[in-house]
Amino acid sequence: MAGLQHRLAAFAAARDWQQYHTPKNLAAALSVEASELVEIFQWLTPEQSVRVMEDAGQAARVEDEVADVLAYLLQFCEVLGVDALAALSAKIDRNEGRFPATAPAGPAHHSQ
Repeated sequence: MAGLQHRLAAFAAARDWQQYHTPKNLAAALSVEASELVEIFQWLTPEQSVRVMEDAGQAARVEDEVADVLAYLLQFCEVLGVDALAALSAKIDRNEGRFPATAPAGPAHHSQ
């Protein structure tokens, strides 16, 4: 992850883009890219959405948008000094406390 953040920072620095990489701008760009990911699935049925990666063109679009979302998130974290993996781990810990797992209700639970 740190290596990717370094590559992204070097890419931006080589183009003198750091001036634009403020938390506000990066958060906005992240939102735009996430919306472009949503757009791919907008009119698909749930069944179609599960199979989206079977189409090479759609799969490439999904992968590009995932990359864009991740790139902006990593840049956002870099600018603010957020350790994304530590933040995620802490969030999972909190969610495990907030939403404890319950025992399966029986065979019907496994059929989903």
